[in-house]
This record gives sequence, structure tokens and C-alpha cells, in this order.
Amino acid sequence: MQLDFHRDQALARLMHFLSIDGVTGQEAAIGKVVVQALRDAGVPRGRIRFDDANERIPLPTQTGNLIVDLPGTLPGPRHLFMTHLDTVPLCAGAKPVKKGTRIVSAGDTALGGDNRAGCACLVTLVATLLDKKLPHPPLTLLFTVREESGLWGARYVKFADLHEPVMGFNVDGRSPRDVTLGAVGAERWSVEIFGKAAHAGVHPERGVSATMVAALALADVQRRGWFGKVKKKGLEGTSNVGPFGGKNGSCAGQATNVVTDYVSLQGESRSHDARFVRAITRAYEDAFCRAGKKVVDNESRGAKVHFQARRDYHPFRLKDSSPVVRTAQEAARAAGWEPTLRVTNGGLDANWLVRHGVPTITFGPGQNNPHTVDEYVDIEQFLESCRYALALAQMEAH
Repeated sequence: MQLDFHRDQALARLMHFLSIDGVTGQEAAIGKVVVQALRDAGVPRGRIRFDDANERIPLPTQTGNLIVDLPGTLPGPRHLFMTHLDTVPLCAGAKPVKKGTRIVSAGDTALGGDNRAGCACLVTLVATLLDKKLPHPPLTLLFTVREESGLWGARYVKFADLHEPVMGFNVDGRSPRDVTLGAVGAERWSVEIFGKAAHAGVHPERGVSATMVAALALADVQRRGWFGKVKKKGLEGTSNVGPFGGKNGSCAGQATNVVTDYVSLQGESRSHDARFVRAITRAYEDAFCRAGKKVVDNESRGAKVHFQARRDYHPFRLKDSSPVVRTAQEAARAAGWEPTLRVTNGGLDANWLVRHGVPTITFGPGQNNPHTVDEYVDIEQFLESCRYALALAQMEAH
């Protein structure tokens, strides 16, 4: 098994990708740059394409998922390598610089190592396989869009477009020595509370305060143990309340002398148990409905509550004995280390690939402190991820 690659070229590729804007939903520019890098590596144009996921994702999205087909030099089942193209909005305008053993942002933005490091890792994999003519099975590469805003690209990719891979390897996270084989499921919920406006100084009793309904509901949720880390009857999960405001992103309420007639909230529920995810969300829904009946006007009319929830992604947990996990372990040993198997409380594109029928593990390309201005890429971890990807791609040959 050959695991050598051009380290300087891999780092130069990473620095270039980090300098290209492409926040979630706006991946056209980085997609174009990745396509050119693949062409420079020797991939024929006819084996590179974008799918139509952006036409089906219910959010504005510039481009579809980028899919690359590599015929195998060996017979055997197809394997999938994947990562995501987008970064969080905090990365807009990032200017990467090397600082010792790290790559950091020169300004006051996040870096975008999550997940330009994954993109650079996979392009390096392809470049090395083609340059050195290394043996490998048929491969599909998938670069998804809108991962950071809800795993949308992975959710809407068509399994047929991937040419039926039997296992997958997702590049996202910190260390390649950590192999993630399970992740939580999550629901996102939103609630609109329709109260009734009234003059707060003259006739407050004629109003129905949407703010008070929200406050009572959240206090009820917290008192009953459904907020934050949630433990009920041996099951565990988490929940959180996010944006809290009025219409069109405005503040909740327009003045202190007017009873607030409208409030909008958003939140999430997570657990490794799919039924418990739903139970957490239902606890929030019940609390808001109860609170809507408690805050009433002088004619005993309460607030109207409109609660909606949607499944963000399903939980999964691969068996340690599954072929993809065994392959990941054997490749790590070939690369020179013993991997650590772990599960995560965060969502991954792998959640949806497993749902699509592709058992998928995840390993990191050196991302550290992602989604913050303190983000950096550990250079040695990134280079190890390139080495690990090469080992994974050649496992069928050994």
C-alpha cells in the first residue's frame, strides 16, 4: 500500500480553498474552484457533475451537490468519499495564514477549515491516485451543499446518482484518528404565538401578551426538566431555544406601552433515540399550548399557538463489526495508528447517507474550534487525514 503524497501541494491546495468564499447556500464559487482542481488532477470533465438538489432544497441554494465518478482499477463494490463545500457565515472574507503548525484566519472571521480541509483532503486523494496510478475500487466523491444550515445537500442527494456504493467515508471533524460511527438525531421546531394588542397603561386587561405566553411556556419546560440536558426514564437528549423575536426578524413587541401581540420562537431537540427526540419536542408543544390558555383577556380569550416541527436528521449507530467500521480500523492501522471509535452529539452528513442506505463513518481533517474566530487547522492532522484517505481508498487492493 502506497501512502506517500505531495505534502506541499496538499497544503497549497488547502490554502487556496480556504481563501474562497462559499458560506452555506452560496457554494457556486468554491464549487467552481474544486472542479478546476479536480480537472487539474486529471479527472475527465465528463466524470464531474452537479446534481439538482438545489432545485429541491427548500432554501435558496446556488448550486447542487458536486459528484465525481472514478472508475476502479480493480473490480469490486463502489466506495463513497464525501465532505461538504459550505462554511458558516462567520467565515465570509477569511484570509488564511500559516502560523507555526497551524493555519489560522488573519482577520476577525472564522477560518473555514470546516470544511475546506475536507475538500482539500479529497482532491488530494484523487490527485494522488491518478498521479501514482494506485489500485483502487470504483469510487464516488460527493461534495455536499448546505451542510451547515441543516444537512440539506446530503438529505436531497439521490442514491442512484451515487451509483450504489456499499460503504462511505465522510471527512469532517478534528482528528483522523477518531472514527465516528454514530450520531444523534434532531428535530427543529418553531412556534408562533398570536396574542392581542392593547394599551398597556389604559386597558392592559383587554390584551393577551404573547411575550408572557412564551415566558410561561419556557418556564414550564425548564421546571419539568425538558430544557438543556434531558434525562427521563433512562433516556437522554438535549434541547435548546434559539431565536426569540417578532415578525421578519424584528424584536418581540414594539413598545412598552403596548401589550405584545406576536412572538416567534425556534428551537431544537436531539437524542440518540428517535422516539425520545419526538418526546422532547412534544414537551415544548404541550407547554406552549398550556401557556396559551393561561394568559387571557377580560373576556377569557387566550392566545392562539401555531407549533410546527420537522425532522432534521435521524440518529444512527453502526455496529463495531460492520464492514465499513472494520475497513476504517484496518486502514488506520495501515496508516500507522489505532483508531478511537466514538459517537457524537452533533449532526453529520453521514446521518443522511446512512438513511439513504450507505453505511458511513466520519473522520476529521484537522478542524479545531470550528464556527468561532479562534478556528484553526492543525497542519499535521490535515496531512494525516490525506494519508488516511489514501489507505481507505486502497483497502480493496489489500
